[in-house]
Amino acid sequence: MNMIEIIDLHKFFGGHHVLCGVNLTIREGETIVIIGRSGCGKSVLLKHIIGLMRPEQGRIVIDGVDVFSLNRRELSEFRLKISMVFQGAALFDSMTVEENVGFLLYEHSKTPYGEIKKRVTEKLRMVGLQGVESLMPSELSGGMKKRVGIARALCSEPKIILYDEPTTGLDPIMADAINNLIIRFHEKLGVTSIAVTHDMTSAYKIADRIAMLYDGRIIALGTPDEIKNSKDPVVRQFIAGEAAGPITDGDREKKFQIEDNNHHSQNS
Repeated sequence: MNMIEIIDLHKFFGGHHVLCGVNLTIREGETIVIIGRSGCGKSVLLKHIIGLMRPEQGRIVIDGVDVFSLNRRELSEFRLKISMVFQGAALFDSMTVEENVGFLLYEHSKTPYGEIKKRVTEKLRMVGLQGVESLMPSELSGGMKKRVGIARALCSEPKIILYDEPTTGLDPIMADAINNLIIRFHEKLGVTSIAVTHDMTSAYKIADRIAMLYDGRIIALGTPDEIKNSKDPVVRQFIAGEAAGPITDGDREKKFQIEDNNHHSQNS
C-alpha cells in the first residue's frame, strides 16, 4: 500500500524554481532517504509533506488524503499522523525536556495530562534518556538534543516520521547511534520514514530505497546497492564526493549564464 504520493510538485521562491515537478511514491512502512546537495530543496520537500508549505502546482496524497485540500483545522488534526525531527532538534529553550517532548499532545490533543506524562517517560526511555525530564535544552549535549527531538516526534505515535539531516553536527559514533535508533523504530513501530541527508554512510545504512533530488527533480531511485552501483554521472559524483564532474560543471554553466544575462541587461 502507498502511504505517500508526491505528484508533479512545483515550488518557486521568487524567480527560483526549487521543485520542478517532483514525483515520488513511498510505501507504507518504508524508509526512504532523499539525498542531494545543500540547498537543492530536500528540506523544502519535507515542509510540503507536513503541510508547512504549499506548492504552486502539484499534489501530495498521504494515507489517501490530499493534504492541500484540507482547511486549517483539518490540517492541524491531520498533522498528528506526521512528526518531524528538525535539523537542529528545534527544542523550545524556555521549556523543560518533558514539556518539549509532550508539546504536540499538550497543545493539540485532548489526551489526559497523566497519559501524556507517561508517554513522555516511555519515549525518552526508547531513545536512551531516563531521568532528564526536568532538564532544560541548554543543559543537553548535541546528541541528547537530537534524541529528545526524536522522542518528541514519537510521542504523538505518528504513522510517518520525517527526519531533516538527522546526523548533521554529530560525531561518527553519535551519528551511528542515531542511525540505529531510526532502524529500531522502523522495525519495532512499523512507521513510514523519510530522511533527507547528504551523509551517504547514514543513507546506505537506514534506507530501504534512496532517491536523489537534483535540479528540482528526482533523477535516481533505487535500493542502496542500486544507488552505489549507479552509472549516472551525476549520482556517481555526488556519492563519491568528488569536486569535478557534471554537478559542478553545471554550477559553472549557470554562473556564466547569470553573469551573461546581467551583462546584457546592464548594456540594454
